[in-house]
Amino acid sequence: MHFAQYYLDCLSQASYLIGDETTGRAVLVDPRRDIDDYLHDAEAAGLRIELVIETHIHADFLSGHLELARATDAAIAFGEAAQTGFPIRRLRDGERISLGADDTEGVTLTALATPGHTLESICLVIREHPEDEVPFGVLTGDTLFVGDVGRPDLLSAAGHSPHDMAARLYRSLHTKLLALPDATRVFPAHGAGSACGRSLSSETSSTIGDQRRLNYALQPMPEADFVRLVTAGQPATPGYFAHDVALNRDGHPLLDPRPPAALTLDEALAARDRQGAVLLDCRPSAAYTRAHLAGSLHTSLDTRFAEYAGSVVAPGTPVVLIADPGTEQEARLRLARIGYDRVLGHLSDPAAVLERTPALTRRSRRVRHDELALEQPQPGAAAAAGAPAAGAPATGAPATGAPATGAPAANAPATGIQLIDVRNPSEYEAGALPGARNIPLAGLSHRLTELDPARPVVLYCRSGGRSVIAAALLEARGFGDVCDVVGGYEAVAAAVG
Repeated sequence: MHFAQYYLDCLSQASYLIGDETTGRAVLVDPRRDIDDYLHDAEAAGLRIELVIETHIHADFLSGHLELARATDAAIAFGEAAQTGFPIRRLRDGERISLGADDTEGVTLTALATPGHTLESICLVIREHPEDEVPFGVLTGDTLFVGDVGRPDLLSAAGHSPHDMAARLYRSLHTKLLALPDATRVFPAHGAGSACGRSLSSETSSTIGDQRRLNYALQPMPEADFVRLVTAGQPATPGYFAHDVALNRDGHPLLDPRPPAALTLDEALAARDRQGAVLLDCRPSAAYTRAHLAGSLHTSLDTRFAEYAGSVVAPGTPVVLIADPGTEQEARLRLARIGYDRVLGHLSDPAAVLERTPALTRRSRRVRHDELALEQPQPGAAAAAGAPAAGAPATGAPATGAPATGAPAANAPATGIQLIDVRNPSEYEAGALPGARNIPLAGLSHRLTELDPARPVVLYCRSGGRSVIAAALLEARGFGDVCDVVGGYEAVAAAVG
């Protein structure tokens, strides 16, 4: 048997190539949209990809089933409950997929219907030989992760309440997956950092036995307790999830591999002004905060670039990239992985452009933890309403030509400052700065009306990455007095003990 896991760190996403080395027949499970690695490896191993299987209709990335079908003539398969806009093979609960010469020999996959994360979710039990008592492993999709289970509240389950889906998930886990032998390896579709769960491990595989013992959601408990447990504290849903569900369900254009066109500053600004394009600065955060084009959004390629971009840029919005030379194609590809294909081009040599156009350049306003007059951080749920006594001029002076509005003034009344925690709800509940309101980054763009653009805003996250992205969004939306906390909650908590 040929078995390979492909793990994409920037999206915490795993796909799998399984083949029978005797017959050369293979399947690919949960592929990403850029498929060259799969095709190269299959050819090198002497395998023919005959079937592309999706464990469910994905929300967090745009899958490559259409690209693979075009490249290999493979059929596309989903669980029996899937409704799609293109022809598929529907896999029934218990259906066997043989990669051998016949059904009595060779590598075999068995589909298990496991609704809960979505209605059409399936898992795939892999056996090297059909008669093997202990399977080689099980591909669990978003039903079971290492350390967690799939969230039951995503938009791909529209029309069904999170509690109903959680109850289905409980039954799928206990009647299907936990019925497998403890030695069965577990290969999930996601790892740590994914918004498809709240406590995913950084490990990319495990066993049924280890998960039975160690996974908090698989401990013995009544169904009602499980439902309460897994419907609470889930991370905020990035804004692009509904977009990707629709594209994965209904169909989408094939990936365009061409690099983005180089644009002059005048061309980039014309795209913004005439076509409604977003200027997306994907340089490292340190470079962005030192100098950036006024009104640009930001998310760095050295973070969860696509996920964060999908949180602050609306689906379908044209994009002009502001990227370090040589990184623009990576930025385009990573946006394409979440279905953001409208990249109009990239600004040529942004560092030089920023240097020669000081009137268009801004510097981010940041405040250090020792410039915040805060009390001991408190549990988020108990944090008092209102805002902290805070504020001193932000670190560093504005770049030449940038308005010198600074951070909130030291003598600003406490009630005038809006302190916003942009972390996920579970992080906020574990501990927050006094007076902070929790508006997760993933939902911030839809909740800006809750903030007063005429009052100072101080933003923070865990370590200072997400807050820079949030500050860029507010600045682009016309908030005039915005700063973020360098080092985030971790720096403040460490300083005050």
